[in-house]
Amino acid sequence: MCDAQFDFNDFKEEQYLIMPELFLTVFFISILLIFLGTGIWVALSMVGVSAIGMLLFTTRPVGDAMATTIWGTSSSWTLTALPLFVWMGEILFRTKLSENLFKGLSPWMSRLPGGLIHVNVVGCALFAAISGSSAATVATVGKMSIPELRKRNYPEKLLLGSLAGSGTLGLLIPPSIILIIYGVTVQESIAKLFIAGIIPGIMLAIFFMFYVICWSILNKDIMPKTETKFSFYEKIKGSSQLIPVIILIISVIGSIYAGIATATEAASLGVVGALILSFFQKSLNKETFKLSLLGATKTSCMIAFILAGSSFLSLAMGFTGLPRNLAIWIQEMNLSPYVLILVLTVFYIILGMFLDGISAVVLTMAIIEPMIRQAGLDMIWFGIFLVIVVEMAQITPPVGFNLFVLQGMAEKDMGFISKSAFPLFLLMILAVIIIIIFPELALWLPEKMIQNISK
Repeated sequence: MCDAQFDFNDFKEEQYLIMPELFLTVFFISILLIFLGTGIWVALSMVGVSAIGMLLFTTRPVGDAMATTIWGTSSSWTLTALPLFVWMGEILFRTKLSENLFKGLSPWMSRLPGGLIHVNVVGCALFAAISGSSAATVATVGKMSIPELRKRNYPEKLLLGSLAGSGTLGLLIPPSIILIIYGVTVQESIAKLFIAGIIPGIMLAIFFMFYVICWSILNKDIMPKTETKFSFYEKIKGSSQLIPVIILIISVIGSIYAGIATATEAASLGVVGALILSFFQKSLNKETFKLSLLGATKTSCMIAFILAGSSFLSLAMGFTGLPRNLAIWIQEMNLSPYVLILVLTVFYIILGMFLDGISAVVLTMAIIEPMIRQAGLDMIWFGIFLVIVVEMAQITPPVGFNLFVLQGMAEKDMGFISKSAFPLFLLMILAVIIIIIFPELALWLPEKMIQNISK
């Protein structure tokens, strides 16, 4: 009797494992969309879909699998870097950093074509290396730059477009929250992903600055007059409050690159440095310390919950055989890696119109990862590619997070901000094309890092 039961279960499971991939895919997506459409949290939606899928299509015990997976994901040591980096950003967000960014960068940028608009780009790049969040980057830099640039009569289109586009650098330039999430999800080195994002991040910032220069040259008539010329001493003096932040950034990223510290250890260094900076700036008090802790806790718990749901969804799909069968299906289609990348680019841009970047990544990795590995693509490189594509979604309506942040700050309609940011969207497409043609842009520094560590 026991043997018969065992044979039946094996037969039942085997039957479900060879079910058409299309049916299972449509089933999972349909249930997920129903849950999301009714306003259920993303994490709970993934847990619900996973439980239903396992109950219907496998003989595995759902409760045991759920408990083991959620606990295993939540207690991952790799994930400890996340709340620390988030806390570092929260501490500095509550300092005079936005004011210091503007005062420190203005003397250096004022003589460039485009003038102080470059403060948006460089300021976002610097704050991106602190917060790892796109929305926080836009909010911090925009809080000071929007009123100051309006006061100097800079064109709204260039002002808001450069800020919306440059704010996306918060997702790419390390320490990036989304790269931590990607690394945990696909079990790749977070340190390598951080280092891989440096050159593409700098490249994007240069593209944005080049756009500002070209736009200002073509529209000289509506650009304000060149700002006052500053001596080198005045530039250094104006940057005095900004230099410690730059030193902190270099210390955090440099310790990872040199192999001195892991991502988690570097995050700890960043938190201590941020506390010291805020203390000497006299912005650290009981209230700001409490708010920074609460902010970091809320963000980290939200992300950890989504990751736990994503892991359970990956497990459920693995039991049904969907990722394996999809990988085989992709292999049989004989798609070239370039065609696969093109399809995924369009897919993530469309998905990003309706979901935030973190949700888009964790919702899809269970299915996408086997395809990427089957195609022979490097997972570190794919992480950088994915983040740039997700960056595009941050400035794509209807659910472009940066657009929402700017809409509240600038009091402009969504259509105007979207049109202003569209040229930078095109530059991101150019960046994707370039890293596809030259993958070494994302892979050279991680390889150098490994060489440094091995020495």
